[in-house]
Amino acid sequence: MSEARAAAGRPPLDAAALRERLVQPGGLWREIQVRPETGSTNADLLAEARSGAAEGLVLVAEAQTAGRGRLGRSWTSPPRAALTCSVLLRPDRVRPAQRGWLPLLTGIAVAAALHDEAAVDARLKWPNDVLVGGRKIAGILAEAHGDAVVAGFGVNVTLTEAELPVPTATSLLLAGAACTDRQQLLEAVLTRLAGGYRAWTADPDAASLSAEYLAWCATIGQPVRAELPGGGQLSGTAVDVDTTGRLAVQTPSGVQLVGAGDIVHLR
Repeated sequence: MSEARAAAGRPPLDAAALRERLVQPGGLWREIQVRPETGSTNADLLAEARSGAAEGLVLVAEAQTAGRGRLGRSWTSPPRAALTCSVLLRPDRVRPAQRGWLPLLTGIAVAAALHDEAAVDARLKWPNDVLVGGRKIAGILAEAHGDAVVAGFGVNVTLTEAELPVPTATSLLLAGAACTDRQQLLEAVLTRLAGGYRAWTADPDAASLSAEYLAWCATIGQPVRAELPGGGQLSGTAVDVDTTGRLAVQTPSGVQLVGAGDIVHLR
């Protein structure tokens, strides 16, 4: 399929079908909304959280005009070319110090869905990127308000080269994926996220989550440079992720824990 044909043939999501498949008695997802356009799905759900909305609300936008990335970055998505989705969660059984695992848990769900449904070799770059062939195909942002956490993810599905936000990005179309059906991919991500979230909140101390994350993570074992908030840097080898989701970096002066920042793989 040519890029021009892909850009022209982007069907809308079927909200009723998503609700029928994913909103089930006793399930995590209680409501799924699909909007033609919004500024930021994360911002919209944070407003819902401030209003007291219950856990399990899912918001998907066919186009996002003021999406937010980590460290205050912004990005947009062409209509129906990507999956832009946020979920409202209230992990009240999980200690606040452990909630740093939530974006990592979301990353596992995205990577696993892309691997299983689209047959691409998806890998995780700590803390919030999903890579295919070393290029970013998805990003994740978790933001908290009180006991609520909004986890958002954006997946490049049929973006052409000209539509990519940065030259180091890619899309499922450009990666030659076996599936670019956004309906199928979204259902897969939300199903995996619900299962992973339920297991994590039932036993936040389980070592299985850490083991699963490390199995998907391309950062562990890499020489890295951590560009820290405020302008600092440290370099070393990424060796582990601790019990709160921080990256452990072995430096000449010892192991340093990184809770936030940009990680650059040095090879």
